[in-house]
Amino acid sequence: MGKYTKLLASILSGSSDNNIAFESLCRLLIRLGFDQRIKGGHFIFSRDGVDEIINLQSLGNLTKPYQVKQVRQIILKYKLGSLDVDE
Repeated sequence: MGKYTKLLASILSGSSDNNIAFESLCRLLIRLGFDQRIKGGHFIFSRDGVDEIINLQSLGNLTKPYQVKQVRQIILKYKLGSLDVDE
C-alpha cells in the first residue's frame, strides 16, 4: 500500500482529521485530478465534473480538520476514492 493510498484511507476513515499534513493533502488532490491555484494563503482546487471548489488553508503544517471533512465528503460524493493514486 503506497503512501497516497494510506493517506486516502486515513481521510476516508475520518479517524485522524486533526492530523493530516497540509502538503500531503494538496499532493493527493492533484493526484486525484484537481487543478491547483494559489491566492495568498488559500490553496484552491477545482476539477472538471466536480461542482464544488476546495479551498484549503494550512494550520501550521497541518490541514484544518473541517477542511479535511469537506474533502472527504467530496471524495465520497463523486466516488474518487476508487482511483489509483499511487501510480
